[in-house]
Amino acid sequence: MNAFAYDLTHEDWKAWMHKHDLPEWRGTQVMEWLYQKRATSFDEMTNLPKVLRSRLAESFVIQPLNAITTQVSRDGTVKFLFALPDQHAIETVIMRHDYGISVCVTTQVGCRIGCTFCASTLGGLKRNLQAGEIVAQVVAAQQYLDQEGERVRSVVVMGSGEPFENYEATLQFVRLINDAKGLNIGQRHITVSTSGVIPEIYRFADEGLQVRLAVSLHAPNTELRSKLMPINRRFPLPDLMEACRYYLQKTGRRITFEYALIGGVNDRDEHAHELAELLQGLDCLVNLIPVNYVPERNYVRTPRKQVFAFQRILESHGISATIRREHGSDIAAACGQLRAKHLEKLENTTTS
Repeated sequence: MNAFAYDLTHEDWKAWMHKHDLPEWRGTQVMEWLYQKRATSFDEMTNLPKVLRSRLAESFVIQPLNAITTQVSRDGTVKFLFALPDQHAIETVIMRHDYGISVCVTTQVGCRIGCTFCASTLGGLKRNLQAGEIVAQVVAAQQYLDQEGERVRSVVVMGSGEPFENYEATLQFVRLINDAKGLNIGQRHITVSTSGVIPEIYRFADEGLQVRLAVSLHAPNTELRSKLMPINRRFPLPDLMEACRYYLQKTGRRITFEYALIGGVNDRDEHAHELAELLQGLDCLVNLIPVNYVPERNYVRTPRKQVFAFQRILESHGISATIRREHGSDIAAACGQLRAKHLEKLENTTTS
């Protein structure tokens, strides 16, 4: 299979041109066609010699994604189910906020973390995505928005998979979309979320980036967190909090803690007080997420009244807390649900 064009940085393109005895500025032209003009084929790159266009087409695939399904919610959320070249499927979501449009991208096909409230982990991990496959999700979203004259303002790496278990590709992705010759999305407008892979939190802190970090917490103590998130058995909560303190000290950047509220499980007043104690003294924001209903799971949503009560308790302890606005509730909003439905359909087709 040919390499993905979106895998290459600006420097990589210049090096490729140099290797093929061509002026390096041809690499800059290719970047402009890929990211500013969002060409879908090398034939569109009309200021490149025809021989070069043919050579590029023989060597690279521009868009490795093929849209299987595109769903549009009443609130303007757009959810894509993309087929990859090996026929695996991944999801990407466009979300509209008051501050602009964000895109949520996937870094792995499936997930092995095993969080009990998440649809992404159903079926386990199939493989890591290449950097170009992650970049292609943002480009595809931007191509969709081009029809409406709108622009991707921010990117959240919160789709299926654990980004820090695909660390190198995730970092390459960040560099590519941040590149001024690429999509030119500022690092402060990029958020990477982790379920708590401690070694990579330390590594990420030392990268010298201005990218935002979000940590999926979902419980105020290690016993409950181990029940909800098996990864806590590998990377216990006390050690995770120590890594977060290192990150804060090293970067000076506030951490967002994601907390999915599950009815009767982790949403009681005592959980809120315990969470506030855990986070005391940290420069952080708690993002409260009323859990999405997943048919394969047996969890229920926290009543709206209790969501606000939980937020008030945190704030009474001096912990900043927001409630995530729901996006796309009418189009299988939970991460991994659209892919799960697709896999179920394929399985039924195969067995019928």
